[in-house]
Amino acid sequence: MDESGDSGRPQPGAGGTGPSAAPGSGKPKRPADPGGGLLMGRPFGVPVYVAPSWFVVAALITWVFGGQLDRVLPELGGARYLVALFFAIAFYASVLVHELAHTVAALRYKLPVRRIQLQFFGGVSEIEKETETPGREFILAFVGPLLSLVLGGVFYGAMRFVEPGTVPGVLIAGLMISNLIVAAFNLLPGLPLDGGRMLRAIVWKITGKPMSGTIAAAWVGRGLAVTVLIGLPLLTHTGALGSANEDIGGVETVMDALLAAILAGIIWTGAGNSLRMARLREHLPDLRARTLTRRAVPVESATPLSEALRRANEAGARALVVVDGQGNPKGVVREAAIVGVPEHRRPWVAVSGLAQDLTDGMKVPAELAGEALLDRLKATPATEYLVIEETGEIYGVLSTADVERAFVKAMARPES
Repeated sequence: MDESGDSGRPQPGAGGTGPSAAPGSGKPKRPADPGGGLLMGRPFGVPVYVAPSWFVVAALITWVFGGQLDRVLPELGGARYLVALFFAIAFYASVLVHELAHTVAALRYKLPVRRIQLQFFGGVSEIEKETETPGREFILAFVGPLLSLVLGGVFYGAMRFVEPGTVPGVLIAGLMISNLIVAAFNLLPGLPLDGGRMLRAIVWKITGKPMSGTIAAAWVGRGLAVTVLIGLPLLTHTGALGSANEDIGGVETVMDALLAAILAGIIWTGAGNSLRMARLREHLPDLRARTLTRRAVPVESATPLSEALRRANEAGARALVVVDGQGNPKGVVREAAIVGVPEHRRPWVAVSGLAQDLTDGMKVPAELAGEALLDRLKATPATEYLVIEETGEIYGVLSTADVERAFVKAMARPES
């Protein structure tokens, strides 16, 4: 399944998955190691991680497929679990190819990819910028299922060169079927699946509004979640998936219901996340450095904290900037440090001891807004930033806490 997210982004799938776009728009500085599990390599310069949850699923696939091998190839004995483990690894290698298709397409469109992660029920390509056109969005989503279909065709062709009922024959048949299932499942037209991103692109193209596409695809995704929750156990119980009704035992019924609940939960959550991230992106232009900045007063380094606060109160300011004798900014007094100084000690504490030295990355242009503002803050993590005019004059201080509150306010707005 594909877990499309914009982030923080965050597409899980029943094997393959799709891209996840993050809210940031480019990345001035990419972390050398974004983390996410066991690093397996860096194809095309993008780190690939195996999440701890993958090992749980691999063990489950090994157990289930090993049981099936016992019926088809009873002569294998205990070795059937080694064959089943090989199948689990090969299956997730197919998932990786699915994800690499998304990644290569994203890089082709100059979209930064933070990482690929193989995880519970599939994988996710964390793309950190939204596509600029619905056509590119459609292609970016479609290439994953397309590669899964191609792999299914390759394994179908390979079956002509192996003998049915043998270990190679069973493995190749299993990989063919699993890749076709991955492709078909991911083509379902609801977020967070690849098909949902394709539907989003189509509605976006028709309406001219990406948000309208997200809303439509997300609600279809929620409908799919309900369908999976109710329909999957019914299909299995009635034998529609190839099992006779009388052969379904209590344990199998419970496992089918549990699997359906997990899949439905992942789809429902992914659809909701897509809605929230799209709504946030829609309101990102409202996040402007100028409007979020606190008014600040300049004080020299030797100024007692009590005197600095008095000046700030008189000026109606909420921040302090340490300057040198020529008025050049040297540091920003941290709000948390001020709170930590008892009132009776403030006359004896100089502001220089509470200030964070300024770096170039902590100087933010007043006109910066939206994703560009978030990228700037992400590139140089800090609690406060100095906001400056184009002329170099001090405009004020931007607090990370204020930006976070603006985020929360945007996310709390009712869904369209």
